[in-house]
Amino acid sequence: MSDKPSVLFVCVHNAGRSQMAAAWLSHLAGDRIEVRSAGSNPGEHVNPAAVEAMAEVGIDISAETPKILTVDAVKESDVCITMGCGDTCPVFPGKRYLDWQLDDPASQGVEAVRPIRDEIKTLVEGLIAEIAPKKPEATA
Repeated sequence: MSDKPSVLFVCVHNAGRSQMAAAWLSHLAGDRIEVRSAGSNPGEHVNPAAVEAMAEVGIDISAETPKILTVDAVKESDVCITMGCGDTCPVFPGKRYLDWQLDDPASQGVEAVRPIRDEIKTLVEGLIAEIAPKKPEATA
């Protein structure tokens, strides 16, 4: 892994789970981690319930758009995290792959998306602690 690890989040439509995960990782890790998200069959727009759920915690994903999963995106990432896309993610030696089992927020209201959002936050916090923990502050 380079000095700045990169993470790719993949779900089928790149409209809910992977968008929320990418937003949490960017929000919580800042510029310590390069963040990507994509879908094996991207939707037309980000799930409005996901947008609303993230807005409730002060994160705006309303301008995001679903992106197609490419081989290059996987090649350029140190960690590839799938969320319900099965075997559609290309596999390359030397890459780390994780599969997060999360409910699909598609066609659900914000009430159903909130627990998914919160579970993703917990998983992202664990990922950050593992691949890019904060360095201790220097003392004078």
